[in-house]
Amino acid sequence: MRGSDDAPVATNLELFADYFQIHVLDDESEGDLSDVWTEQTVSDGLGVTEDAVAIGTAVNVTVAVSVDVLAEQPVDDSDDFDHVVEASLNLTSGRLVVLGCTDYFPDAARFEMPPGWTRIRASRRNLAAAVRSESDRTPETTEQVRLQAWSAAYSEPHITKRWTHSAP
Repeated sequence: MRGSDDAPVATNLELFADYFQIHVLDDESEGDLSDVWTEQTVSDGLGVTEDAVAIGTAVNVTVAVSVDVLAEQPVDDSDDFDHVVEASLNLTSGRLVVLGCTDYFPDAARFEMPPGWTRIRASRRNLAAAVRSESDRTPETTEQVRLQAWSAAYSEPHITKRWTHSAP
């Protein structure tokens, strides 16, 4: 979706981050994300198969998710976020699906994109406040996840910025 000035318009979702994760995948994906979680991928907040990406969250409650489908790679604004990761997924169907890991798949949000390799950047913020309160009741205590997607050749997953929870 594009605005009148040809700038992307974000689609805002509220997703239950059950098991501390949300999923981004091809509409025809059969990828099993249950096996992607290791000590390292949990630390990275990123689990990847060829056609599916699991984004780790800091909380096991509802998170605010914005999705931007872009024509090209966005600028690096990682200074505005706590944790930023990128991964590629093979979008063979041309439909990107975004959902909580236990959401009903047919009801999930879908976004049209060119078929082929797609880069996903997940930028997360408000993590300390969300973890401290363990609440999704107000914007001040809700984890925010921005997903940006654009067509790009395959490249390895990358952790741009890492947030580490420190106990109070």
